[in-house]
Amino acid sequence: MWKEKRLTSLMLKEARSAADYVAVQLTRDQDRYAALGAQLRAAPPASIVTVARGSSDHAAAYCAYLIMARLGRIVASLPMSLVTLNRAPLQVRDALAIAISQSGQSPDVVEPIRYFQAQGASTVALVNQADSPLAAAAQWSLPLHAGVEASVAATKSFIASLVAGASLTAHWQDDAALLDALAQLPQALRAACECDWSAAVEALVTANRLMIVGRGIGFPLALEAALKCKETCAIQAEAFSGAEIKHGPMALIEDGYPLLMFATRGPSQAGMLELAAEMRARGARVLLAAPEDVIERDLTLPVAATPDLDPIVAIQAFYVMAAQLSAARGMDADRPRHLNKVTKTN
Repeated sequence: MWKEKRLTSLMLKEARSAADYVAVQLTRDQDRYAALGAQLRAAPPASIVTVARGSSDHAAAYCAYLIMARLGRIVASLPMSLVTLNRAPLQVRDALAIAISQSGQSPDVVEPIRYFQAQGASTVALVNQADSPLAAAAQWSLPLHAGVEASVAATKSFIASLVAGASLTAHWQDDAALLDALAQLPQALRAACECDWSAAVEALVTANRLMIVGRGIGFPLALEAALKCKETCAIQAEAFSGAEIKHGPMALIEDGYPLLMFATRGPSQAGMLELAAEMRARGARVLLAAPEDVIERDLTLPVAATPDLDPIVAIQAFYVMAAQLSAARGMDADRPRHLNKVTKTN
């Protein structure tokens, strides 16, 4: 049994190391973050897009939510094929393009940044490999400082991407309280690693399907969790917004159907708790992840110094569970079948 043997996956080791790398990131490049924030305040962009794939796209969704919620600026996710395949004549002067990537090598992330840069936009790369083509293409290259990531499943680099996106937002907003909350993240991440989510492992060890539900700032968390369940556990997991699940997906619910639901703090939490109760009444096997003040929770969600940073510590707790679940299912979390660490698409 997974409980009885020492877990040695690189995924688990790297996930647990995230706090140390975040601590490094938060002491590096702060003058550049501040300068970028000052530039964005002095000359606000006419439009904003994110450019990313895979886990990085989930980090981009979190960054976009923060920017929209805190700064009131609309952010869209760029369909990269408009640049790489359609060669659409996008009008991007005075826009801001934010790219997020672990490797910085995928052509469908690099090419749009080169296009935006050439057409008079401001470009930012939050990238782990500081000497990558993406870093070279962007006007502002801000390293994630997550170190080498050997496991195919991104963990510490994803967490570092979330932190970088939050740092960009905090400096743009010039928000001292958010910057102070960010400084407290390493301690919160270490505590998150100790959360006991064994109930989820036991409930999902034989599962072949799973809905993962979040809302608001917690929805990117659901997207990332679903991807990791597919990659490392071979579970057909799909993420849904708590506001969308009744628009079709609920038709799949039957007795014992597993749902992992993230009820993070904030304005969406009450609705998520009501939805969890309704899904239980319909026979679903609900795993409700919520902070410790929620009595009906099945899994305890760790919290950060401010609710806007809660998804960062929540995914840390999830990653530890996912590594345990992968082992319990007899999988190799570090080498998912058919997948490579660096994926290059156009």
